[in-house]
Amino acid sequence: MKKAVVLSILVAVVLLAGAVLAEAQQTGKILRIGFLTGASLSSQFGRNEAFRQGLRELGYVEGKNIVIEWRSYEGKANLRPALAAELVRLKVDIIVAAGSGDIQAAKEATVTIPIVMLAGGDAVASGFVASLAQPGGNITGLSTLRPELSGKRLELLKETVPKLSRVAFIVSLANQDYSKELKEMELAAQVFGLKLQRLDIVNPKDIATAFQAAVKGQAGAVHFRVAGPYAASQRPQIAEFAVKNRLPTIYEQAAYVEVGGLMSYGVSVTDLARRAATYVDKILKGAKPADLPVEQPTKFEFLINLKAAKKIGLTIPPNVLARADRVIK
Repeated sequence: MKKAVVLSILVAVVLLAGAVLAEAQQTGKILRIGFLTGASLSSQFGRNEAFRQGLRELGYVEGKNIVIEWRSYEGKANLRPALAAELVRLKVDIIVAAGSGDIQAAKEATVTIPIVMLAGGDAVASGFVASLAQPGGNITGLSTLRPELSGKRLELLKETVPKLSRVAFIVSLANQDYSKELKEMELAAQVFGLKLQRLDIVNPKDIATAFQAAVKGQAGAVHFRVAGPYAASQRPQIAEFAVKNRLPTIYEQAAYVEVGGLMSYGVSVTDLARRAATYVDKILKGAKPADLPVEQPTKFEFLINLKAAKKIGLTIPPNVLARADRVIK
């Protein structure tokens, strides 16, 4: 009987010790993650939630062992350096930078705090890393193939509209890969026998003007590649304007198609966000950014909105439709 009592006491002590240890772990240092982005948080809800989900799967819970310091300049690029500097002053443990401009701002703000690229464009050409295999500094993460994918989008437009001869290329001068992307588009246009009408965007107000110029220029379709900070908040209006003017338009992100745009082809942003969480995890556990190779995208999405096609009066060829990852009916 006494042995049973002693055993019960020992079990209780062990359980209590385990509970105390668990509580101690939970009440340990709360890590601070800075997240710098140009688009409004509401317009990038899916991407941000994917990042959160990726962290949760790795054992990070907001308010318990991490705090995410969200900073969005909502298209006002002049505020970007100040927000990057603010994250540095907060002494965050790591900064996640959403796009190329955000990465550049973070890079200029700190050489010691680790920076994770969520979508780094051409990270080597932009000077963010020495090489993809050996970044060599305080920056690592995910690089995208934005310039290379521009030619693919032009190909999809040509296949969708076989008689296409003139394409308006609405592009943001703020794109870090602007020169390389323009070169890719010009080469692709030559291959497909298309005349390219380049329409540069300097600020968000230029977008409506660019579409009007495309209409006046008798463009048969539009390739829309404007940086998220400038366009994300206007996605529904952009999609509506393109459809209203019967302009078959292809976008980089699926979010445009989900709000009424015709089609999109590009890297899965939600996949990038989830994968960015794995970099955060490794670095918070002691890995050095300089030693973590930069990864390129592995998941691409091709979306078609048949509702938009009907409004435009466009029939999507069966061979194009069959290649879509998702069709909105």
